[in-house]
Amino acid sequence: MAGPVKRSVMIAGHATSISLEPIFWEALVQAAADLSLPLSALVARIDVQRIEADAPANLASAIRVWLFERALAGGVP
Repeated sequence: MAGPVKRSVMIAGHATSISLEPIFWEALVQAAADLSLPLSALVARIDVQRIEADAPANLASAIRVWLFERALAGGVP
């Protein structure tokens, strides 16, 4: 198990730093490829869903939850 890795992703025209463990980065990259989306577009999509929530979590948490829910659904977003 490795600790979080910080990466910068462009969302809505500005760079956003996100810290995720390598396994989550790998899953996020794979999900973007499965959906034929650039990584930044998938992160932006997850961010929109996060912002619309009643009690928005931070972006890294929202990504982890999105990936977990996707895995539970059998890889369907």
